[in-house]
Parts: sequence; structure tokens; C-alpha cells
Amino acid sequence: MKSICIKMNNNIILNYLLDEFKNISIGENISISKKSFKYYNNLIVHYKGENLSLFYNQVCDILLNTVIKFYEVRKLKELININYFYFSEFERQSILNYCTSLLENDKFKREDCNKFIYIEFLYHIINNKSLYLDGFINFRLYKYVNLLDDIVDTSVNNYIIEREYNEFIDLLKIYINNKDSTMDLIHLIYMDGESFLMDDERNIVSIDDNILNAPYLSDISFSSNDFTLNSLLCVIPNKIIIHIIDKEDDFINTIKLIFGKRVSVCTDCNICNIYKNLSEHIILKNK
Repeated sequence: MKSICIKMNNNIILNYLLDEFKNISIGENISISKKSFKYYNNLIVHYKGENLSLFYNQVCDILLNTVIKFYEVRKLKELININYFYFSEFERQSILNYCTSLLENDKFKREDCNKFIYIEFLYHIINNKSLYLDGFINFRLYKYVNLLDDIVDTSVNNYIIEREYNEFIDLLKIYINNKDSTMDLIHLIYMDGESFLMDDERNIVSIDDNILNAPYLSDISFSSNDFTLNSLLCVIPNKIIIHIIDKEDDFINTIKLIFGKRVSVCTDCNICNIYKNLSEHIILKNK
């Protein structure tokens, strides 16, 4: 027979564990008891079966889910408050949201966290009869905590990048709202991640030499999208029709954010169809 005593002082977690162990698939070979002492509530699990591997696996899965459900966000908050205490409360909450989103959407990071937790629990319950849950998480799951620390650092970087991006967008909004338009309508043709501009008579808008020295251009590279954005910021049209030939991406979203109600998107007009046919012709030619 294999027994494990799980010690804790949180009744919510205790009740959660009780429910989880009651639903364990090898329940006919398990007996569960609860005993309260001065400092701890003890959950005692006795396994009378012969398939110890299955028992260990199911116990570790329950403990793993317990850590994720009750401790992970708490640990992330601790790491953020210790290492990034100089951020405001709102900023720290935003960073926490980045962390939880990263763990939800990055399956590799989630799997790494789960692996570290599972292995440590497995090694412990094979070699010990008792487990103080809070102490175990604080002192034995250091690889898991180190990974959470890396996730916090990544989330802080992502938060700062987005904050600076939003500040940049806000500055450009102020800029265009305080300048007079020099053109009524501009067509923006967007195809294969590249862009160019046409005026209301469908003539290509040439790049002014002054645009090459504009402060909004990237210091690293000059793509067609760099020139397009800066051309729009120079002429500040009253209306921008974006003709999407294949799909939208971050560049189009940026144009929408900056110019707001001035922007409309078109996917099916004479201009769109001309460039869709051109795109299909290029694809066929390259096959």
C-alpha cells in the first residue's frame, strides 16, 4: 500500500483536492481521509492497488492542476512586484495579463512549466510519505519559478513595446489633427505586404525628396510601407481608401489607428480587381 499525506492550511484548496481525488479513475482502490491539526489540514490518500505508476501519474496530474489553478497567478504577481515594483499598479496588472496570455497561447512554454512541476511532484511522492504543499512550491519548484521569471521578463518587454507603440500612434494622431490636408482623397494599394499610393485620378503619387528625410522613417530600412506612411503624413488626406488585394496585417491596422475615420477599406472594386488579376498572373508566371 502507498500512502501520501498532503499538508496545507487553505480550506478552498483542500476541498478542491478532495473533489479531485474522489473522481480519480482508480477510486475503488483509494481511501481518502481528512484530519485537521493545529497548523495544517491534512489530506491523507491510501492506495491499495498494484498499479503504482498509474497512481503516481494521477496524483501528480491533480497536484499539477492545483499549482496552476491556485498558485501560478500568485507566483507571477510576486515576481512582478519584486522585480518591477517601480511600475504603477495598472502597469503591473497589464504585465500580469501579458504573462497569463503567454502561458495560454504558447503551448511550448505551458508544456515546459507542466513538465517541471510534474517531475518534481513525481520524484517527491515516490520517495516521501508527506507533502507540505506551500513549502514544496516555494522551495522545490525552482525550475518552474525560474521559467515564470523568464515569462515575466518577456511580458515586460512586450508591454513596453506596446506602450511605446501606442504613444507613437497618439503623437501621430495629434500631429495630423493639427495640420491641414493637402489632398482630398488617396488610394492605398496593398498587395503581398507592399504598398503604394494613387491620387483621386488614379495617378501614382510620387515620393517627394523631403520624405526621405522624414523623422518617421525607420533608421534601419526603407520599405515601401515606410514611404507610404510618411507620404500620408506629409499630405494628410481627408480620405484614404485602402484596397486590400490579399490580406490585412499590422501595417494596415497601424494606418487605421493613426487616421481613424478618414480610412475606409475596399476589397472589391475596379482597382481591387485589376491588382487581384495582376497578383494571380504573377503567381501563375512563377510556378
